[in-house]
Amino acid sequence: MASTSPTPESLLPGNGKPSNPTAPRGPSSKLFTPLTIGNGTLPLTHRIILAPLTRNRGTPQNTSPEPNSPNRTWLPNTLMKEYYLQRTTPGGLLISEGIPPNLEGNGMPGVPGLFCAEQVEGWKSVVAAVHARGGFMYAQLWNAGRASIPQHTGMPTISASATPYEGDEVYPHPPPGSAVQVRYRGFPPTALDQEGIERQIKDYVRAAKRAVEDCGFDGVELHGGNGYLPEQFLSSNINVRTDAYGGTPENRCKFVLDLVDALVEAIGENKVAIRLTPFGMYNQARGTERLETWGHLCRELKKKHNLSYVHFVEPRYEQVLSLKEKNEFLESWGFSDIDLKFFRDIFGDTPFFSAGGWNDQNLWGVLEEGAYDAFAIGRLFLSTPDIVERLKNGNPLNAYDRTRFYGPFPEPEIGYTDYPTWEEVQKSGKEIA
Repeated sequence: MASTSPTPESLLPGNGKPSNPTAPRGPSSKLFTPLTIGNGTLPLTHRIILAPLTRNRGTPQNTSPEPNSPNRTWLPNTLMKEYYLQRTTPGGLLISEGIPPNLEGNGMPGVPGLFCAEQVEGWKSVVAAVHARGGFMYAQLWNAGRASIPQHTGMPTISASATPYEGDEVYPHPPPGSAVQVRYRGFPPTALDQEGIERQIKDYVRAAKRAVEDCGFDGVELHGGNGYLPEQFLSSNINVRTDAYGGTPENRCKFVLDLVDALVEAIGENKVAIRLTPFGMYNQARGTERLETWGHLCRELKKKHNLSYVHFVEPRYEQVLSLKEKNEFLESWGFSDIDLKFFRDIFGDTPFFSAGGWNDQNLWGVLEEGAYDAFAIGRLFLSTPDIVERLKNGNPLNAYDRTRFYGPFPEPEIGYTDYPTWEEVQKSGKEIA
C-alpha cells in the first residue's frame, strides 16, 4: 500500500503547518517517554494512543433475520479481537470503538454494545488478548441519541429536545429490509423527560460496570462529542429545553455533569475519562456559546473530579466541512485563532490527549512544547498497525482505504485487519512511494 501523503490542510490541527524541522524525532521524541494516567494507576510506555474508530465489524446476534424480526444487536468477534491485538504494544493504550450502553443508543448496524451477556463475553475476550500482550484498553461509551433512526433500533430516537435534523441529510445505512436511505428529518427525536434522563444515566452506569468489572477494561471514556447524546444537551441549536437541563450554558452542562458523577461513583474517577469536541459540527451540532458552555463544563469537571484523562479533538479538524467552511464558522464565533490551550489550562495536570489530523509530518515537537500529553491517532493507526514502531524508526506509513471504513461488509477483514506491517511491506518487495 502506498504511504500516506501529508494530511490535507482541512484535516491539520492548529495552524496547519508541519512540525518544526529541528524538533526531536524518532526515539528522542517525547512521544516515546512514559505517561501515567488513571491517577497514577496506569503506566503507559509511550504517548501514541489508538483513537476510537467505529468500523461496524460486529457479528449479528440474529443470524436469520426476517422482515418482521430484523437483527438489532451485534456481538464482538474474533476478527475484532485480531484488529485490536494487531495494534497492541506493551504499555500502549487502545480506546475502543464507540460501545452503545443500550439498544436505543446504537447509531449504526454492525456496532457491538454492552447490554447483553453475549456482548460481555465477546468484549471480555478482546480485552484479555490485549492484556496478554501487555497493552491497556478503555471502553468508549457512545449513545447516538437522535443520530439514529427507529427502524434501526426498533425504538423511538431520543435527544435533549425534539429537534429534527435540518435539510436532506440521510441516515448512512438503509433501514432493515430496505435498499433505500431515509432522511433524518423524517424521524424527529423524542425529548427525554426526567425519568428518561435518569434511565439513560443508569444504562451508562450499568455498561461502565460491565466494562470494568466483567470485561476487564482498564476504564471507560465517555463519548461527549461528535453531536451524540451528551453533546446534544450541550448544543444550543439542539437543546431548546427551558428546565434545569437547558436555557443557559450552565444548564446545558447538567446532563453531562450528572452522568460523569454517576460514572465516577460507580467505578471510580481513576477509571473515567471523557472525549469532547467543543468546536465540532458533526451531526449538525452547530450551537453557539462554545467557550461559555464547554468552559463551564470543563471547569466543573476539573473541580469535582480527578479524571483519568481528557480527550479533545482539534478545532480545525472537521468530518463534514472543508477547511474554508469550518474557518468561516470559527470566525463567526470569534475564534479565528482558536486552539485547545483554553481547555488545557483549565485541566492543568490532568493528562490531555489531542486527536484530529495528526500524522508523521506534523506531530514532532508538539509534546515538547507542553501543549498536550499524548496524541490519539485513528485512521493512520487503522492503516498502519505498527505505527508506533514506524514513527520511532522513521518509516513511512500506509495509506488508508476510506471506502472500507464503515461496514458491515461481506468480507470484513479487507481494509481492517489486512493492512501490512513494515516487516511485511519489506518482505513483499513493494516500495511505499
